[in-house]
Amino acid sequence: MLKGKRTLILITLFTLFVFILSGCAGKKDETAPSPDPDAVNDLTLEELAEYNGKDGNPAYIAVDGIIYDVSRNANWKNGEHNGYGAGKDVSEAIEKISPHGKSVLKKLPVVGNVAE
Repeated sequence: MLKGKRTLILITLFTLFVFILSGCAGKKDETAPSPDPDAVNDLTLEELAEYNGKDGNPAYIAVDGIIYDVSRNANWKNGEHNGYGAGKDVSEAIEKISPHGKSVLKKLPVVGNVAE
């Protein structure tokens, strides 16, 4: 009887171990796909200001002339992140102040370019 309980405990522990390992296997770091050329929008900075993440609007930011969608990024809740607002060119902040720099941009969808 004791041997049967030991076997049952070992099987349970092994199964639990397998589930834990499978849960720890995270998603691979994937870069954002290139935008569909037909879906890319050129926006002026004035037009970009409408995409501030408020009142149901999407949240877009511009960095070095490229416009990124941060609407689904948890760090940009309500169009704000560390005192910076969406709907603006944040190139200088990303370059000079941000601890992560431009590395996070590769994970964001590109929605267009800044029109001059």
